[in-house]
Amino acid sequence: MTAAGRARREQIRLRAADLFARGMSPPEVVRRLWVSRTSAYAWHQRWEAGGLDALRSVGPGSRCRLDDEQRVRLAAELDRGPVAHGWTVDQRWTLGRFATLIARLFGVSYTLTGVDKLLYRMGYSA
Repeated sequence: MTAAGRARREQIRLRAADLFARGMSPPEVVRRLWVSRTSAYAWHQRWEAGGLDALRSVGPGSRCRLDDEQRVRLAAELDRGPVAHGWTVDQRWTLGRFATLIARLFGVSYTLTGVDKLLYRMGYSA
């Protein structure tokens, strides 16, 4: 998520904290802020335990293990297709094959979920 996206989400959480401080319940926060029930209850629990600071952003989530140059190279290798990397029988990309290619090229291991998120950030989709 971008810094701007994190800031927008933080503002919603801080508005929720203000509503909690005014005595509103999580269901009321759901209706007022158009957020999920799960989020409102989780925020309320965090707010009760740690106040306003508990709802502040802690910064970006996980950082990409590949740098910009490696991501550019990965994109070029993906564009070459599976056959160029030895998958000749079934010539489709899979998350497992992406993970294998990343490990071969850069010595970095990714879970399938991690590969999916990396590819999404790079603009690829299933």
